[in-house]
Amino acid sequence: MPVNAHGATSALNALRRERELEALVASDDAVDVVIIGGGITGVGLALDAITRGLSTVLVEKHDLAFGTSRWSSKLAHGGLRYLAKMELGIAHHSAVERGIIMECTAPHLVRALPQVMALGDDSTLVQKAATRVGFLAGDALRITAGTSADTLPRSRYASREETLRLCPAVARTKMRGAWVNYDGQMVDDARMVTAIARTAAREGARILTYCEATRASGDEVTLRDRLAGRELTVRARAVISAAGVWAGGLDPDIKVRPARGTHLVFRAESLGNPTGALTVPLPGSVSRYLFILPAPHGRCYLGLTDEDAPGEIPDVPPTPEEDVDFLLRNINRALDRKLTRDDVVGAFTGLRPLLDSGQGGSTADLSRRHAVVASRDGMFSVVGGKFTEYRLMAEETLDRVIEDRGLRAGECVTRNFPLVGAPGHRDYSHIAVRDLHGLPEAMIRRFGNEAPRVVEAATVERPLDTVGSLDVTRAEVEYAFTHEGAVTVEDVLERRTRAAMVPEDAQEMRPEVSEIRERVMRMMGVEENA
Repeated sequence: MPVNAHGATSALNALRRERELEALVASDDAVDVVIIGGGITGVGLALDAITRGLSTVLVEKHDLAFGTSRWSSKLAHGGLRYLAKMELGIAHHSAVERGIIMECTAPHLVRALPQVMALGDDSTLVQKAATRVGFLAGDALRITAGTSADTLPRSRYASREETLRLCPAVARTKMRGAWVNYDGQMVDDARMVTAIARTAAREGARILTYCEATRASGDEVTLRDRLAGRELTVRARAVISAAGVWAGGLDPDIKVRPARGTHLVFRAESLGNPTGALTVPLPGSVSRYLFILPAPHGRCYLGLTDEDAPGEIPDVPPTPEEDVDFLLRNINRALDRKLTRDDVVGAFTGLRPLLDSGQGGSTADLSRRHAVVASRDGMFSVVGGKFTEYRLMAEETLDRVIEDRGLRAGECVTRNFPLVGAPGHRDYSHIAVRDLHGLPEAMIRRFGNEAPRVVEAATVERPLDTVGSLDVTRAEVEYAFTHEGAVTVEDVLERRTRAAMVPEDAQEMRPEVSEIRERVMRMMGVEENA
């Protein structure tokens, strides 16, 4: 595994975590930046900070991508929906950031997805016209963002026959064809978070999961190692909270208004194994849609709700029955065969961290713009924002923190800094197509140019055998523990492989994942405390 000038690699594991925690305990020196939160915002901040030359520590109470970042629609949005709300700045920034991800930083993790709006009797003439105008506006956004049509094709009309090939489950009565637009689709949101964290680790950032910030101020953080039970205090020149919907727990002056977004999971075969995303306008709306997205492991996701979620914020939000009813009822208007609850094999619900404006109204109408808020004792918090804009949020936040705290740092370089596995990353730029020959296609989609290393690093028997009925190999499970920061069995089932989106799949995989974990921990000499 290549190392940087400071001896760091991109490999995250329990042994590295233990050693870096021990180094923090032994040192009395202040670090430049402590970041609280291991979701997309936090890891984006860690990569930006470390590549500017700032000593960086990221702490996360649970695992990487434990919170909202793993419950998204897995889309790298180009900002189309924000044009309808006249939020032109957010729309443009989203389109620019989508292009950066798809053409430079993570082209191996995001691909063009055809979004299909069928021209049938499930939508009104106004909705059809509005969709076409919106898709044309999306073309303009792509062009102004500088994204190539080779990366994201221009919108177009699809015949009835092509529409049925893309979305076989669509209602056929009076269906004459479809408008087709293209957006970015991630292989997986949690995998994107892990790749960014590992890229930051490769540059020397300390990424510490299962490490809870119990108290934080502008220059100090008290941490509790949730695996060993010990406490430590880390002094810092700047502290940034990226705790998402839990931001108020560290700064009570911050008022977050959580918006609940629910998706249902189906076996792809129950929908004819679609390759396009069926997009259906909600009755009476020209800006809100439901969609059925093709997904890895022979699945499809149906989303999305957008509802207020007041009250206590749980670690893992439950899925309300009314969300299931809402999604099934409204999507069935557009399907040839109606979906029932028996078709639902899983569900997931996330809470978007929207900044409360105090003006009431629907959460669907609240701005997704991010804000950087300074607490009374000097801690900074990043609240709101969109997954696709993680890099821009980090850049703007660090610019402010550096200026406010007088830190010595370089300019932001993340716009042209490929993630691990990307063709342009210096550790993998030498990998040629021939090096990927013979490897499972699903592995290449998940790891890009890093895929050969996943197999080379394997010590398990039968490394290319799959685990359970999913297309995940034994080598990938081992790699999750040795290189991707997984500590527990649940880390692998819930976030590295996403098996747990379908409980039946996770149950099938659990014994083999447990056996591989025990072997890896023995090999690393790590005490069993997870």
